[in-house]
Amino acid sequence: MGFERLTDQDIEKLIKTPKRVANPLARVTLKGCYEQLNYKLHALDDSKEEFQLSTRRNIETGMEDDYSCGLSRITPHGESLALCRYHGPSHVHLNSLEGKRLNLVCHIHRATKKYCDGGQKAEGFAFETTRYHSLQEALHCLVQDCCIEGLKTDPEGWNQIELFG
Repeated sequence: MGFERLTDQDIEKLIKTPKRVANPLARVTLKGCYEQLNYKLHALDDSKEEFQLSTRRNIETGMEDDYSCGLSRITPHGESLALCRYHGPSHVHLNSLEGKRLNLVCHIHRATKKYCDGGQKAEGFAFETTRYHSLQEALHCLVQDCCIEGLKTDPEGWNQIELFG
């Protein structure tokens, strides 16, 4: 299914598709001032969908609020579509099609047909949230919201591998 033909219902179905981490021993990589971690995910249904879960955290002093984690769909041809991203309060976000500004708050980006059709990034729409206040908590929310197995998260501590689940 091409990205341009995805409906909001298709996007929600992809987000809610049960998934399992394929590489639970993924290692953190350093990219500039960011630590990044990428997990490959496989759908647990018959769809054979592939996904990527990514975390990113600024390691510079004073930049603790600069973090994100997200879920992307990966096509068989290697194209990627960000379905959702959970951001810290490090920057202002503008929902350009609505003209609504989110000031320095935690916010969740969601892919929408409206933004795809409007020539924007699919995940250009975001809404404020108070569900998390750290990368650990954001990852915990994402894992629950996106039906991901094989990665045990805890908002009180860092993620742990669920080896026998």
